[in-house]
Formats: sequence, C-alpha cells, structure tokens
Amino acid sequence: MEYDVIVIGSGPGGYVAAIRASQLGLKTAIVEKESLGGVCLNWGCIPTKALIKSAQVFEYINHAEDYGIAVKEFKHDFNKVIHRSRDVALGMSKGVNFLMKKNKIDVITGYGKVLPDKKVEVQEADSKKILSGKNIIIATGGRSRELPSLKQDGKKIIGYREAMTLPRQPKSIVIVGSGAIGVEFAYFYNAMGTKVTIMEYLPNIIPNEDADVSKSLESNFKKKGIDVFTSTEVTKVDTSGKGCNVSYKDGKGEHKMTCDIVLSAVGVATNLENIGLEALGIKSEKGHVLVDKLYKTTAVGYYAIGDIVHGPALAHVASAEGIICVEGIAGHNPEPLDYNNIPGCTYCSPEVASVGMTEKQAKEAGYEIKVGKFPFSASGKASAAGAKEGFVKIIFDAKYGELLGAHMIGANVTEMIAEIVAIRKLETTGMELLKTVHPHPTMSEAIMEAAASAYGEVIHL
Repeated sequence: MEYDVIVIGSGPGGYVAAIRASQLGLKTAIVEKESLGGVCLNWGCIPTKALIKSAQVFEYINHAEDYGIAVKEFKHDFNKVIHRSRDVALGMSKGVNFLMKKNKIDVITGYGKVLPDKKVEVQEADSKKILSGKNIIIATGGRSRELPSLKQDGKKIIGYREAMTLPRQPKSIVIVGSGAIGVEFAYFYNAMGTKVTIMEYLPNIIPNEDADVSKSLESNFKKKGIDVFTSTEVTKVDTSGKGCNVSYKDGKGEHKMTCDIVLSAVGVATNLENIGLEALGIKSEKGHVLVDKLYKTTAVGYYAIGDIVHGPALAHVASAEGIICVEGIAGHNPEPLDYNNIPGCTYCSPEVASVGMTEKQAKEAGYEIKVGKFPFSASGKASAAGAKEGFVKIIFDAKYGELLGAHMIGANVTEMIAEIVAIRKLETTGMELLKTVHPHPTMSEAIMEAAASAYGEVIHL
C-alpha cells in the first residue's frame, strides 16, 4: 500500500505523530513490534506511576495517625500491586489502539526496517511485507542501557522492565544510578519495605537537577532508611551464589555488599541497530540520528524523532517533536522546539520538577542573578496536607528579570512546573510573576512567594 506517512514505533513520539498526520489529511500507517504505546505506556511512564501511587497509599496508611485516623490492621499484597500496574498499562495501550481506529491509521504489527525508495519492510514471524510511503518517520525509542560491569540477566541483575514485574518482593535491592528511573524505584521499593541502597557514580543523586534539590532529596531518602552512596562505582556483581555480591569502590577504597537484586538504572540506549540506517546513508553521532530543526535526516524523505535524536529522552519531548515533524511534512511552518524550556519531572516522593538553568549553570553562563527560595514548611496548604518537605527555587536575570530556571521538590510539584514553562514561553518577567495573584491556600502560592523572595518582597518568611 502507498501511504503519505509511515511511522516506525508507536511510543509517545510515534503514535502522536501518526495522529497529527491523520488530522492533517495524510494517509498514515504505524509499525509496532510489540504493544501500542511503546515503552512509556507499557513499561515506563505510566506503569511506574501506578506502582508509586500504591506505595503512596501504603505510606498514607502507615502515617494515618498523623491525620487523626486509626487503622489497626493493614498490609500490602506485592503481587496485587504489580497486577494493578499492569492493568493500568494495558488500559492505556487499549486507549492508543482506539485512537488509531478513530483516526483511521493502519496499524501494522511487526519489526520495521527502512529500505531505499521510501519503503519499509515489516517482519512478523515467518511473513514479510513491504510498505511504500512518501515520508518515513523513525521513532524506535530506547531501552535500558547496560554497563560492561553490569550485564543484565533479567533475574538477579535487572532493568526497569523486570523491576516492575518481579514475581516476589526482594528483601534487599541495590540500585545503580540515581536518575529519574533509579530514584523512582528506590522510593517504591523502600515504601513497600525492601531495604534499598542507591549507588551513584557522580557526587549528587539526580545529578541533572539543581544542587539544592539533589541534597534535599538525598536527606529525605536517608530519613526513610535508604542508603545513598555517591561518588561510587560498581565494579562487579557476582551472581553465582544465592543473591548478588556487589563490588564497588569510593574515595575510601574497595568494598562489597550483598543483596537479593541489583537494578541497573544507568540510563537509556537508543534502538538504532538493524533498522536499515546505514544502507540509506542516514548519519548518526554518539548513538543518535542527526536531524535538522524539522527532524529531517540526511536521507531525503526520512525523519527521526524521540529518544533516537539528540535532546532529553522524555515522552513529552518525543510528542512535541512528532507534531513539529508532521506539520513540517504537511507544508506548515511549525516553530522549532525550544529545548531550553523543557520541563523535567521525577515522581518519587517528594516529587522533583525543574525547567531551565540551575543556579550553577546561570552563574557559569555569566548572568548576574537573583535567586528566590520558598520552603513548603511556610505554606499553609502544605502544613494542612502534612507535606511540608521541600521548596520552590527560582532564578532570575537581575538585569532584565528574565526567568532563567525553576527547581522544585515537594508534593505535587510535577503539576506546578507547567506554570513556569508557560511564563518562560511568554517571556514573563520576575516582577510580573510576583504581581500575579495566586489562589490561597495552594501549593502553587510558593511560586509567587519564591519570586517575591528574589526581589526582597516575600511576605510569609
């Protein structure tokens, strides 16, 4: 069949691109080797949030007396928690399937590979078919990255997929890497009663975040009983015995630790192998396809979006890229994506959210800055909710009032960060934010108060 657009991969980049293409009147097909929705809906964003919600409910019950409620007998069922997470993921995948039908997008199941002359080969079991399209969008996403010293066997040394489907709860787990995946699973397993140890190669956990946020989360995790080892390298894991014998080194020398399971959470590797890029002369660099601002590759008629191109490996980034890419194909004039205004969210408890420059980055860029910080301990809503941990920190350019970055840690901050993204997009100044009336009592008041703090006008501190 001849299509206007063929998308390979149905993650949040691929399926969104396909829907937008259909909306624009382009005959569209999508090729997926597993389940619609890709890693995000099936093995990432959505099921992990379901696990975290179960952990939060369990924590609430554990601390029910803090709210004047007595709960005498309760326990969690680990397998039911896992089952609920999988049900949530299945429901979301079915939702994407509905959207494909609604938008009259042909779904082709199988392993997609690009061919010359704008063709796609789809391999499924013993059958093979060739699709033709005027435009091919490659959105094959990523997978759990493996270190040479940390080869995953799926049983004792696991990646994120196995971490959310373990048949039984481990008594102890070592998590290598403390990015979003690492700290989210650290929170979940700790809340459920597993002994958790985080080992991070860099000096701070969640190393891409502002240093104040990293230190705050580390302190919080330690209060919860999570062991946090920074500036630590895992050199070997011996799985020959009953559990895992982890060898690691830090500034004090070499050490060993035993645990039931090791979770490798050291990032994402792109899925570029065996999809036909080389034969077409599609260039890549350091594991990422080279594209222009409208996601054109070095081969005419072939595009790439999502984790396989340079930029943050985030679902909302892939979706935005997919829409821009398709609107360009349709002859529109889409505005290129501003990668300096991409929010990042981590859904452990307390949550972490940020956008723009950290304080260190702003100083290194040569800005004279104003920094405002407002703790949730001074927030009426946070006190009422029993969620006083954390703060909002905002960084402004002192000369023009430009909002350079915002960094938050606390309850619901992943919902609050969108306000900052919007006002940065609108080039709102610090004083304009300060004079914007926020509802009371809310967690979001902390944004206004942090801006007021930067300008010496804070009321509630």
